[in-house]
Amino acid sequence: MLPDFTLDGLLPPGIHEAEWDEVVARFGYNLWRMSLLSGLRDALESLRNAGCRTVYIDGSFVTSKELPGDFDACWEEDGVDGSALDPVLLDLRPKRLAQKLKYRGELFPASIPADPSGLSFLEFFQTTETNAPKGIVKIDLEGLT
Repeated sequence: MLPDFTLDGLLPPGIHEAEWDEVVARFGYNLWRMSLLSGLRDALESLRNAGCRTVYIDGSFVTSKELPGDFDACWEEDGVDGSALDPVLLDLRPKRLAQKLKYRGELFPASIPADPSGLSFLEFFQTTETNAPKGIVKIDLEGLT
């Protein structure tokens, strides 16, 4: 079960596991968010079909913000068949326009550096812009129905 938001509208620090249905129930409370969830679902299915087992969701989408711009996510690379992976998911050019057009959000391999200090995306997603800890959501793609 996903925890309540902090007073800042964030998830408490940590990695919070959730089933897809719980993510939809918690974060899909308006038409815009449902649209983002539709794109996220497509991306998750594409990743699962390539052998990915775990995705972490971050960004304003997993906050109390009513109209987030998009979603941000990172995915575990272990077991992923690169030849079966949608090439759009590897297009990390600035602003990830191809990803946003196809999936309505941005997705990164979890282990690659996210900033000049060398933090991986998985680590980077767990901090605010002021380096305070915050929570993210983990989805096991094997349970995606």
